[in-house]
Amino acid sequence: MSRNHIVSDILTMARRDALHALRNPMLTLSAVITPVIFLLLFVEVLGGSMSKALGVGASAVPYIVYVTPGIILMAVGSSVSGTAINITIDKKEGIISRFRTMRIARTSVLTGVVIGSVLRTMFGILVVLGLAVLLGFRTSADAPQVAEALGLIAMFLISVTWLGVAFGLSATSAAGANSLGLIPGFIPLVSSAFVPTVSMPAAVRWFAENQPYTPIIETLRALLMGSPVGAQGLVAAGWCIVIGAASYFWARHLYNRDPSRQAGPSVAQLMGN
Repeated sequence: MSRNHIVSDILTMARRDALHALRNPMLTLSAVITPVIFLLLFVEVLGGSMSKALGVGASAVPYIVYVTPGIILMAVGSSVSGTAINITIDKKEGIISRFRTMRIARTSVLTGVVIGSVLRTMFGILVVLGLAVLLGFRTSADAPQVAEALGLIAMFLISVTWLGVAFGLSATSAAGANSLGLIPGFIPLVSSAFVPTVSMPAAVRWFAENQPYTPIIETLRALLMGSPVGAQGLVAAGWCIVIGAASYFWARHLYNRDPSRQAGPSVAQLMGN
């Protein structure tokens, strides 16, 4: 199969995913609403108390600057549910099985979903960033640090999107896929997203410091504040690579385990599904 054919199949699947998103916009909106609510809650409602606790006015930064990186990654995590649900619905309706029998690049089916989900989530991140700016967020980062921050967000987004695909292929119902997808969206609550880990009880602190979100949040926070990243950046990148690789191979295994590989109709014939 030629490279052009593979690219064409991937773009077709991405277009199919975009059409489904337009027909069911609530899945996209729900991934935006959750981080927006948390941003408003922690900045506008709890921001005063949190600022005092963090020592704003002495040596700390404004709370909106502190909390925004965590909210951005919460927006990334919140997108997993929508991806997982879409995949599960396609599986339950037999679309995934039909795709397996078609004369298309086998990698295009899942890759197209990932591309569509990543683009939708990036839109949500822009909404969150826009609201954060309206609430007073400002960055001290220079152009290279901004580029590194965007690269880190993209790495993590691609990684957890593949996790959402794997969740969707492993779930037996849309409700189950939604439940699995909620995990990446709420793990940031037990991280350094909203308060420093030093303020947590010992057991909670250990979990917060040794789960993926904290080093990624700390790295993103340092980049947006224009501060040195240090070794934390390598830890953050390592977590993105591990999550992404494990999720990709898990999703590919789940997709390929059906032995049915008979040739079928072209991809264009299923675009209406």
